[in-house]
Amino acid sequence: MPISANNTKRKSWIEVPVDSDFPIQNIPFGVFITKDDVITIGTRIGDCAIDMGALQQLNYFEGIELTDDMFMQDTLNDFISDGKKTWRLVRNRLAELFDETNPKLRDNKEHREIVIFNVKYIEMQLPVLIGDYTDFFSNKEHAVNVGKIYRDPEHLLSPNWLHIPVAYHGRSSSIIPSGIPVHRPMGQTLPNGEKTPVFGPSRLVDFELETAFITTDVNVMGENIPINEAEDYIFGMVILNDWSARDIQKWEYEPLGPFLSKNFATSISPWIITMDALEPFRAKGPKQDPAPLPYLQQKGKHNFDINLEVAIQPENSEATIVTISNVKHMYWSMSQQLTHHTSNGCRVNSGDMMGSGTVSGTTQDSFGSMLELTLGGKTPIKLSDGSERKFINDGDTVIMKGFCKNNGVRIGFGEVSTKLLPPFVRK
Repeated sequence: MPISANNTKRKSWIEVPVDSDFPIQNIPFGVFITKDDVITIGTRIGDCAIDMGALQQLNYFEGIELTDDMFMQDTLNDFISDGKKTWRLVRNRLAELFDETNPKLRDNKEHREIVIFNVKYIEMQLPVLIGDYTDFFSNKEHAVNVGKIYRDPEHLLSPNWLHIPVAYHGRSSSIIPSGIPVHRPMGQTLPNGEKTPVFGPSRLVDFELETAFITTDVNVMGENIPINEAEDYIFGMVILNDWSARDIQKWEYEPLGPFLSKNFATSISPWIITMDALEPFRAKGPKQDPAPLPYLQQKGKHNFDINLEVAIQPENSEATIVTISNVKHMYWSMSQQLTHHTSNGCRVNSGDMMGSGTVSGTTQDSFGSMLELTLGGKTPIKLSDGSERKFINDGDTVIMKGFCKNNGVRIGFGEVSTKLLPPFVRK
């Protein structure tokens, strides 16, 4: 079935601002609360949020097999479980419905007032109930940069890194949408030169610039998914800020890896951009040397040309862009990550989320964390208000954005914006 929603010549009867992340060729999916306190599944064109629950009740999805309440739920899990054919049918229908030449909804003022909201008057929610969250470590530049700070110079990469997509299991209960603030975590650290740890607020709170993909139901327990099928089970992508407490991490990560240094908060952008929308932006990944084992080998373009940026905004000041990177730098692709994840028979379900790991480029200004940008805190970066940062200060807001652009079409992710607050104090 063709992806008619990607027609670059299509225009919408909804006005779309220049350089909007959400032209009619995007059609992302999310969950929001309307001004009438109704929670619904929806999409977005320009600055308009579209209530798909209302569209379904008004019979605009006639002819597509959907359960009666598919879009009147508070998560996308059931829709994602329906699979690729349904995703494409619904997205194509939405593109057709909002095409400037289609009068069906355009000329029905009563229906338009029920269905369409200005994004200023909605509140975005987590788009899926995330049962499980895995975070990979799949960018070679980032792995080498971290190796220079923490590892023996002769062994910057761990022996397994070039052979498997390394990962750890995260904590889904701490995943939050853009706009929800994060408290500086408390934890156990080992001060420099000391032999006894102390407990207190983390002094080295960091961001990690990542993307993540959301899966449909992939397999039954015990089943592994071949590499050539993996992409069929990926619904779409979000931007992810994998908040990290570097001092806690340094003390706790041996021998089993990150724990409390990572699971206090993970922020994501609320609109899921479908793989269909990203199809025109495929890119070839870095050469893999040595060649992976056969079950991870693939040919063709399996990375995506997604521009990413991070800005830090101090309280009562303007934001400063501190890094610009791109997803095409990822050494291990999403399909390789998912194939490896199921290679032992691990079950992966609808709504599961897989983080990419920090996305760093090849130059200092493209590194995806403060740990790398400041060489472990040795070289502070200067913000536009004149202040300096080694890591993130209380009151700072970290803003991540991402977009693709070619053939005159820009497909964006919106943003994930999160303010860091002082440690939580019980009343």
